Amino acid sequence: MNTNKTILIVDDESAIRDMLRVALEMADYHCLEAADTQSAHALIIDQKPSLILLDWMLPGTSGIDLARRLKKDEFTADIPIIMLTAKGEEDNKIQGLEVGADDYITKPFSPRELVARLKAVLRRTEGISAAELIEVEGLRMDPVGHVVTINNEPLQMGPTEYRLLAFFLTHQDRVYTRGQLLDHVWGGNVYVEERTVDVHIRRLRKALTSHDRFIQTVRGAGYRFSAKLAANG
Repeated sequence: MNTNKTILIVDDESAIRDMLRVALEMADYHCLEAADTQSAHALIIDQKPSLILLDWMLPGTSGIDLARRLKKDEFTADIPIIMLTAKGEEDNKIQGLEVGADDYITKPFSPRELVARLKAVLRRTEGISAAELIEVEGLRMDPVGHVVTINNEPLQMGPTEYRLLAFFLTHQDRVYTRGQLLDHVWGGNVYVEERTVDVHIRRLRKALTSHDRFIQTVRGAGYRFSAKLAANG
């Protein structure tokens, strides 16, 4: 079922790579391995894996620096990343999400939990099924081409921000709580914390540049997308 999905494991500990590879191969994924960011980047460019399991602490360049580099490159920006780390503090989780990671799992973890979270990330980053163009005051989403533009200028955004924007564009002028957004955009994945929504909202606003005013915070309630209310306000 997952034979077309290639997972890159980036960790400098061979025992951890072996454990992850066995668990993923049992779930029918194909695995690539790298022990440092230089080797990892070469594999990413050559193979373009479906998802990257990326250790935070690596020799030389850190995993967080590699994640930042990948998300800034148009060729690799849409590859989902799960950070693997012994850092369990809240600030580290937010830092990982801020640079573009799609999820974050703290060591030690069970192989079953990792596979479940990996599947959830792949499900929610596979794209939007609707085929119709959506346009609001120069902001246009083309689900077929998987392109978002403002006044015909393409925007760069990650897969989660794309899904979040697609949901907002098809559900305008209504307030959604963080929990509702998690259910609709993340697919009800129980592993994702509500604060994650705030991180992706900030990243979406940044990507939307002049149209960031359409994403509105409703204090005590949640978020909504509204061009009408933005114009009136």
